[in-house]
Amino acid sequence: MVEVGEKAGAFCMNSSTEEEICLKDLRGKWVVLFFYVKDGTSG
Repeated sequence: MVEVGEKAGAFCMNSSTEEEICLKDLRGKWVVLFFYVKDGTSG
């Protein structure tokens, strides 16, 4: 589990326009990461 203040691990993902975005490419910029539980679960 990630704790508040911990650094996020390196990862890449596709944007809504299918452009690949990697966390390393955003270094020095403000970034907000939002995680939520899987849809349809009790969490």
